[in-house]
Amino acid sequence: MSFAVHSPPGDSSHAEPDMDARDDWVEVRLTRSFMRNGRPALHSASMVIPVFLAILYNDVNNTALLCWGLAAVVMTLVRYRVIAIYHRDFASEDAARLGEFMSRYSWTWTMSAAIWGASMLLHFRKAPVYDQFICLLVLAGMAGFAVGAFSASWRCFVGYINGLAYSTLAAVVYSVGLERPFMGTVQTYSLVVLVLIYWAAIRMAGRRFHQGQRKTLELQFANTMLIASLTEKTRTALEAVQTKNRFMASAAHDLRQPVHALSLYADWLRAEPELVAQITPKIVQSTQAVNELFNSLFDLAKLDSGAVEVAWQAVELSEVLAELELQYAPVALEKGLQLRTRVVQCRALSDRVLLKRLLGNLLSNAVRHTVGGGVLIAVRRRPSGLCIEIWDTGVGVAPEDQQAIFQEFYRVAAHNGTEQGFGLGLSIVSRLCETLKHPLTMHSRPGKGTVFRLMLEPFDDAAGAPGSSAC
Repeated sequence: MSFAVHSPPGDSSHAEPDMDARDDWVEVRLTRSFMRNGRPALHSASMVIPVFLAILYNDVNNTALLCWGLAAVVMTLVRYRVIAIYHRDFASEDAARLGEFMSRYSWTWTMSAAIWGASMLLHFRKAPVYDQFICLLVLAGMAGFAVGAFSASWRCFVGYINGLAYSTLAAVVYSVGLERPFMGTVQTYSLVVLVLIYWAAIRMAGRRFHQGQRKTLELQFANTMLIASLTEKTRTALEAVQTKNRFMASAAHDLRQPVHALSLYADWLRAEPELVAQITPKIVQSTQAVNELFNSLFDLAKLDSGAVEVAWQAVELSEVLAELELQYAPVALEKGLQLRTRVVQCRALSDRVLLKRLLGNLLSNAVRHTVGGGVLIAVRRRPSGLCIEIWDTGVGVAPEDQQAIFQEFYRVAAHNGTEQGFGLGLSIVSRLCETLKHPLTMHSRPGKGTVFRLMLEPFDDAAGAPGSSAC
């Protein structure tokens, strides 16, 4: 199991909603709206077919009429099948899959409209004028109905309207030019002009209706994203307040103990001044605990407020590790531990003071939670850069605690027999890693030990900047 420290959340700005995601979201809802109207439109067409047949029966060629009726019924059944396929396989799919569905089956709406428009071949200039008028009203009504029913899908709407208009005009041209050729009458030419005008008007109305639906959905998407963003910010703010309250409560609790001990030792010393030799070390120890807690709290406050300025420079790792060994070797020796270092001559790009504080906290944590064995700090070359490893043979950390130990005042309850500290060291480490942009990983086995690996960027001596030729 590993733990990685990434860049601080404050470094990433909130970008506007992804336009591609918005377009996909809108397309999905437009397609679903279009398919919701599919069955009602088909129900209406199914009821019109027998009425159409009844009006024209015995007024036109019955064989041609029945063939047209059969084609209309078959096409209607095909569209019912397409809608069933949608609800079975595509209703809950994403924009890409719905786009694939529409590309595969949108022709069925065009073909259905073409069949209805082709009905002009049956009755135009053949049926009584009254029947022709009713049939033309049906076709006009179907075109108008398409504005509300099909405009959610611009592709299907345009295919439907074009199929209806082209087949209607083709039937008129065929009747006038080939079937019963003559120059035509004013009424015939007026009908063609009316069809063209109505076609253009329906397309314009459908476009506006489609754009209105799209704008409405885009606003809905923006509102949804805004609400989600406000909800997330509210949640983050509440969590921050709760974290601050827990932080203050934990700090007050940890501070109360050494301060209370100082008060007791002072009263004891005032009552029995002859015990100064025994009491003075205890007072010094409690004072050091208070100073350590305050220093850690000040470090956290600076790191959280962004007041720490990073002085980037070439850091000689061997010198830093030598200073750390000199500082922590006596502490390890006092606990009966062996502190070893393994160093190569390398320079890394970092802040010397902050890097030393980061590694010092990791070393202090390793020594504190190791009862027997030792601690090793080593510098190794890796293809991705320089790696500082801190190994210990301590109590280890259970997988369920490996994320939480980087929180303020978190202390693992199972670490019996080790010095607990204040639970701030690794929290400071996490923030320093974020400030320095040094990735940190952790691997631990309970009862076996823990290793922390800190990745650094090598410093290029020739260019005076980070690079791969540092060592």
